Amino acid sequence: MLGLVLLNGFNVNLQNSNVIVCKLYFYASFLFATLSPTILILASVDRLLISSQNVDTRLNSSKRLAYFSISISTVFWIVFSCHALIKVNLQEFAPFYFVCYYDPSSSYLDFVSYFAAVINVIFDILMIIMSVFALKNVRRIRSIPREKRNQIRSMTKKDFQLLRCLFVQDVIYIIFGTSICIFYVFDAITKYQNGTILEQAIRNFLYTFMTFLYSTSYSVNVFVFIIVSKAFRHELKRTIYKIIGKDLVPIREEENRQENHERDNVEINVVSTIEVPA
Repeated sequence: MLGLVLLNGFNVNLQNSNVIVCKLYFYASFLFATLSPTILILASVDRLLISSQNVDTRLNSSKRLAYFSISISTVFWIVFSCHALIKVNLQEFAPFYFVCYYDPSSSYLDFVSYFAAVINVIFDILMIIMSVFALKNVRRIRSIPREKRNQIRSMTKKDFQLLRCLFVQDVIYIIFGTSICIFYVFDAITKYQNGTILEQAIRNFLYTFMTFLYSTSYSVNVFVFIIVSKAFRHELKRTIYKIIGKDLVPIREEENRQENHERDNVEINVVSTIEVPA
């Protein structure tokens, strides 16, 4: 995202000035483009496990399993993305005009296009599956009477809020991921077709626009948590108050005050409706 901002917003091409920067730029792009949705999928799996009514299934949601899964995924994508360090270089497209780009061989360009399309389709399908099953679990929980919920599940309000945040994040990624997948498929089909200058300009515009939208999905997470999660808003407010030197009432005390206030209002209404005999 930072590279796109510097390139398209300020016309700063740091990757075209140095081979090492060029390789690291594409390597980081490949790495985080695959690692971020992988972490999101693992988080969705964890929420799916903890929302289950089966006690044995909920026990699989643990920090140990989370650390292990994240470590394995990170190592895998770090190793897999090393092809960018080998195949990406400063390519001379004109005399004394170098651009950081992939190896011009058609086989590697096809690999990049099809890999980006296939991996995004896989991520989208997995997120859809996780979201559907998590929503089913939540619907089952909400269909159970409140007095029996504590005997069946162990989800708290923060768990529900985090589940909603992850669901919104999944939806955002699916929308933007699907759009970039469609473009990559179109690009792979029309790559070797000679088009007019206008068609090439439209193609370059679509590539830049789709890439920007796809990168935007990684930067909206904080806004999703602010909009969806009450606990996150409270913690953010508490942090801001702490910076400026003010105290903030903890969220539990605030909820207790609201419950007591509502209870007092109910009691007052009940008393006011009682008719006193003459």
